[in-house]
Amino acid sequence: MTKDTREGQDASPRRRGQGELEAQVLSALRQAGGARTAGWVRERLGGGLAYTTVITILTRLHVKGAVSRERAGRSFEWTAVADEAGLAALRMRKVLDGEADREAVLASFVTGLPPHDERLLRDLLAQDSEEGEG
Repeated sequence: MTKDTREGQDASPRRRGQGELEAQVLSALRQAGGARTAGWVRERLGGGLAYTTVITILTRLHVKGAVSRERAGRSFEWTAVADEAGLAALRMRKVLDGEADREAVLASFVTGLPPHDERLLRDLLAQDSEEGEG
C-alpha cells in the first residue's frame, strides 16, 4: 500500500463502534431537556447522518425502553428516559436474557470482576435489599 493510499484511507469518515451512535443520540436527547424531533437530533449530531438512520436508532432505543415517544402531527417527538448507564444496563440485561443458565452467567460475571467492582456490586445489592425491607 502506498503512502498516498494510506492517507486517502485516513481521510475517510470514522466508523462508529457498536452502540456508540445510540449513546450519542441518547446523550443529545438528555441534554435537550424535553421532547425533540428526529430532525432536531440529526442536526444536533451533525456528521451527515441520514434521517432514516436517526429514526432507526430512535426506534431501537424506544424498543429498549431508553426513550419514549409521543405523536406530533405525522411524526414523533422523542424523550430520553434512560441515561448512558441505563442504556448499558439494558444491553447487559438483554445479553443475560438470551442465556439459558442465568445463574452460571451471573456467577461468572461477578467472579470475573475486579475486587473493587465486586465490592461495589455487593454494596449496591445490600443497599437495595435494605430499602426493600423498610
